[in-house]
Amino acid sequence: MSTMERNVTDPEKAINSSPSSVPLENMGTGAVLSEAQTRDNGKDVEQATDGDTLSSTSGEEFEVRWVGEDADPGNPRSMNKSQKWLIAWVVSMGGVCVTCTSSMYTSTYRQVTAEFNVPQLAAVGGLALYVAGLGIGPMFLGPLSEFYGRRPIYLVSFSLFTLFLLPCALAWHIAVLLVFRFLTGMAGSAFLSVAGGTMGDMFDKAEVGAPMMLYTASTFMGPGAGPLIGGFINQNANWRWTFWVLMIWSVFMLASLYFFVPETYHPVLLRDRAISLRKSSGDPRYRASIEKTTRSITRTVLGSCTRPFELLIFEPMLLLLCIFTALLLGILYLFFQAFPLVFANVHHFSLQQIGLTFIGLIVGMGLGTLTDPIWRKNYAQLVHKHNNTSQPEFRLPPAIAGGILVPIGLFWFAWTTLPHVHWILPIIGSTFFGMGTLLVFSGIFTFTVEAYPVYAASALAANSFVRSAFAAGFPLFSTGMYKRLGYQWASSLLGFLSLLIAPIMVCFFIWGERIRARSRFATVRG
Repeated sequence: MSTMERNVTDPEKAINSSPSSVPLENMGTGAVLSEAQTRDNGKDVEQATDGDTLSSTSGEEFEVRWVGEDADPGNPRSMNKSQKWLIAWVVSMGGVCVTCTSSMYTSTYRQVTAEFNVPQLAAVGGLALYVAGLGIGPMFLGPLSEFYGRRPIYLVSFSLFTLFLLPCALAWHIAVLLVFRFLTGMAGSAFLSVAGGTMGDMFDKAEVGAPMMLYTASTFMGPGAGPLIGGFINQNANWRWTFWVLMIWSVFMLASLYFFVPETYHPVLLRDRAISLRKSSGDPRYRASIEKTTRSITRTVLGSCTRPFELLIFEPMLLLLCIFTALLLGILYLFFQAFPLVFANVHHFSLQQIGLTFIGLIVGMGLGTLTDPIWRKNYAQLVHKHNNTSQPEFRLPPAIAGGILVPIGLFWFAWTTLPHVHWILPIIGSTFFGMGTLLVFSGIFTFTVEAYPVYAASALAANSFVRSAFAAGFPLFSTGMYKRLGYQWASSLLGFLSLLIAPIMVCFFIWGERIRARSRFATVRG
């Protein structure tokens, strides 16, 4: 019995504990499955005519594996660098489209409430439900990708995403708009559950940092770009054009996915190769490791839905990390209510001018992305300093820096929203917040994957669920909070909350290894 066969009762453990596994996406449940390790027992090892290495024992099956690991032309890691980066860009732009759809909708509030004769809170529900869909979808889309591969999930989910935008554009009642906003978010969540796995499929551990930073930045720049684009649309056209523009964009993205993004999930590619070998040779003994999995799709999906909550209950360290990222994403989505209040009432900006104020967030996240070489160098120095031994805590310095920048940005924004202060100053404050947020997410995501390698998929799914819950809830009370506390103290309250929780990054950096030693799920060594 092979190593992979012994682990098939727990697919996530089998997938995430493999030696060549690499970090997943920030918010996803996919992982890279290494070539299955098979037992030779001193028996024959045959070489197939097409270059596949087949491990067998007398009377047993031939297990199809990659030849020479990354040297195999069928292995996604053997693709040339330009093709890898093209795929990374297409997938990242899909993430921008999906996350931009969440916030572009916020520019329609004025017209939607007038046309459907509903209070603004009902229209805000469209934002909350979309984000809720983004949080729920990864629970089952991630596990499905481990059975069917990345490409079918991308194509099917993004096709549904495009179709669900049509009822939003044609909605005749607020209930129709709200229901299909939720369904659109759930369909689009494939890019939050599968895209990171695609990066890991193509890039090894030494290379994956840069494409992962690109993907992480794209999913956070998307919400910032939404109001900017939506402001120009909704000031000059009917609100339904917001969804027509999104449909045009999503059709273009769907075509890009179809033509430029092939299947990259290693187990599925090996299964296809085994099927091809069985057909060409007539020998039914050729098998890929994924074909030996005995666990059903239903059990896998159910396990994917329950284990994240088990981790949240029994892992205080993971819970605190999730709360910090959730707070920051909640604040980001709260800004979609706060910016219109501040810049319309204090500075008398038009709708498209309000959209332009989100440039500060976008610039801040872009600057955060550009600091990636600094943190990679810092990580290498820490590893060298500790006798070339890596620890998950060495991934936390960017999160520590981000934890400092976030309160600075929030307090800066809070106390520059006075009428006599120039409007550029609160936008500069939001730049600090955007940069800090990106650094926090980058550090926490990478730390989570390395601290919980066996259960990385579930740990990131737990983080995604908590984040989405906060992001869905914060916009519902933001308007009332800003009106009751005032613009300065409402933003200051958010600053104090971030200031309260940010020091946990320093604590985990210092004492993280001791905490992991007492954990049921984390590893002691990175």
